[in-house]
Amino acid sequence: MEEKVVFILNEMSEYLSVSQMKKLQEVMLNAFAEKAEEKRSIPNKEYLRMFLDAKTIEGCSARTIKYYRVTIERMLQSISNPIRRVTTEDMRAYLSDYQKINNCGKVTVDNVRRNISSFFSWLEEENYILKSPMRRIHKIKTNQQVKEIITDEDIEKLRDNCSCKRDLAIIDLLYSTGIRVGELVNLNIDDVDFEARECIVFGKGGKERRVYFDAKAKLHLQSYIESRTDTNPALFVTLDAPFDRLKISGVEIRMRELGRSINLSKIHPHKFRRTMATRAIDKGMPIEQVQKILGHSQIDTTMQYAMVNQSNVKASHQKYIA
Repeated sequence: MEEKVVFILNEMSEYLSVSQMKKLQEVMLNAFAEKAEEKRSIPNKEYLRMFLDAKTIEGCSARTIKYYRVTIERMLQSISNPIRRVTTEDMRAYLSDYQKINNCGKVTVDNVRRNISSFFSWLEEENYILKSPMRRIHKIKTNQQVKEIITDEDIEKLRDNCSCKRDLAIIDLLYSTGIRVGELVNLNIDDVDFEARECIVFGKGGKERRVYFDAKAKLHLQSYIESRTDTNPALFVTLDAPFDRLKISGVEIRMRELGRSINLSKIHPHKFRRTMATRAIDKGMPIEQVQKILGHSQIDTTMQYAMVNQSNVKASHQKYIA
C-alpha cells in the first residue's frame, strides 16, 4: 500500500503545489486505511459466501457449489487465523493432516487442494488478499491408472438383461453419445431430433452443444416413448406413478444393479462416457472432434477419458517400428 502511495505522489509532484501534495497524501492514506480495515473486518464465513455467490453466477452446478462449500467450510473450521493471515505453511499442514485423519488417497487430497486453491485464487483476484497461500502448493502427483471401459460383449449382456424399454434406451443413449448423466436426466422429449438422430444438451456452465446417437439408440428411444402413458415432458421418467423426471441417483442405482445382475462390477453412467471416447479415438475420430462431442473446454481433459486400446498400440508399433 505504501509503495502505491509513494508512486502516485511522485507522479503527481510536478503538477501539484506542496499544500496540494500534502492534502493528496492525507486523503490517500485515509482511504487505503479504511479499505484495509474494511477487509480485515470481514469474517471468514462471509468470504466463503461471496465466493460461492460468484461461482453460482459463473454457472457452476449445484453439485459443484456444494462440493466447494463442504470442502472450504471444513478447512475454515480447522484454521483459526483470519483469511488474510493464512500462510502456505498453514495449508500444507492442513492438507497433510487431512490425509492422515481421513486415511484417504492422493487423488482425494488433490481434489481438496484444487477446491481450496480456487477459493484463495478468487480472493486474490478480488484484492481481498495480497497473495494466495496455495500458489506454492502444486498438484499432488498420483499414479496414472488405466481406467476400464465397457467391452462390446458386456454392452450386449447389459442390453439382453434389461427388463424394461426405458433402461435399454438409457444404455444405448449413454453408449452412443457419451453424454453426462446430469445431461441425460435433464433432456426433454422435444430436445430429441429423431430424423437427424441428434439432441441438444446443456453441459457444465450451461454450455449448449449438439450430440449424436446411432440407429439402435433411435429405435429403442422411440419404442420407449411410444410405450409411455404419462404426459411428463422429460425424456426419462420413473417406472411408477406419478412418473416424475428420473434423477441422477436413479440412473446410477439402476446401472449399478444391472451390472451386478450379470456379475459386472463398477458399471456406472460415467463409464459409458469413457467407453464412447475410447471407441471414437480407436476408430480414428480426431481428438478435437471427440472433445467437441464430450463438451470439454480443455483437450487435456478429453485425453484423460480416451484410453487408447493397447492392441492398437501394438499393431501400430509392428507397422511403423518393427
